[in-house]
Amino acid sequence: MADIEALPEQVLLKILSYIPARELVLICRLVCQQWKMLVDGLDLQVHDERSLNQKEDITEEDWDAFYFCTSAKKNLIKNPCGEEEFAFWELTSDDGDGWKVEDLPGDNGKPFPNQKIQKYFVTSFEWCQKSQLINLVSEGFEAETLDNIQPAITVRDWYAGRHDSGCDYELHVELLSEDMSKIQEYKTDMIHVPQWSDAEWKEISNTFTNYGPGVRYVKFTHGGKDSQCWAGWYGARVTNSTVTVEQ
Repeated sequence: MADIEALPEQVLLKILSYIPARELVLICRLVCQQWKMLVDGLDLQVHDERSLNQKEDITEEDWDAFYFCTSAKKNLIKNPCGEEEFAFWELTSDDGDGWKVEDLPGDNGKPFPNQKIQKYFVTSFEWCQKSQLINLVSEGFEAETLDNIQPAITVRDWYAGRHDSGCDYELHVELLSEDMSKIQEYKTDMIHVPQWSDAEWKEISNTFTNYGPGVRYVKFTHGGKDSQCWAGWYGARVTNSTVTVEQ
C-alpha cells in the first residue's frame, strides 16, 4: 500500500477539503509542515459555514484557534492597490496636485512583478502621504493571543519612480496600544530614486517580533513626492501594500 506522503499534493488537498474546520485547525495542520501549509491555503470560511450547519460541538478555545488561523496571513490592508480609488485610506497630506490612481505600467514605468496588480497610487510635486489604521482585535485576533504569543507582524510595500523623473519615498509603520500610545515603530530613511532610473518596482519590508503586550492597532503610513517639482503626477508610485500577522 502506498504511503500517504506519496500522494500528489493536489490529491491530498482534495482530501483535506472534506474535513471539518475544527479538525483541520486543531489536528491536521499539526501533522507536518506540508499539511500546515496546505491547511493554511484552504478556504476555511467555507468550512466555518459547514461546521455551523452541522451544529458541531466547538468550544470557545477551538474557535479562538480557528479565528487565529483564518485571520493569519490575510492581508489586513484594505484597497492596497487603488482598485477602489482611495477607499479605506486617510489622505494625511495631499499637496501639489495631490494623490492619483493610475493604471500599470504608467508613463515611463515598468509592469509590476505580479500581473494581477493593475493599478498604483502616485504622488505629486509636493509631499503626499496616506495612512490606514488596522484594528487587530476587530480583524479576529484575540487580545490574549496578541499579548502572550505576540505573533510576528510583517509589513510590506512596493514603490517605484518614473524613468524620466526622480522621486522620494518613505514608509512609517507603528504598533499602537488601545489608547493609541506607540509601542514599536519602523520608519525608513527618505529613499531617493534618481531621475533616469530603471523604474523597476522595489519591495521594502519589516517584521515586528517580541514587541511586548498591549498591541491592538497597526498604523501603516507611506508617501512621497517627485524631486523635479513638475506639475502633475511624476512622484513616487506605491502599490500592493500588505500587513500580515504570522502564526
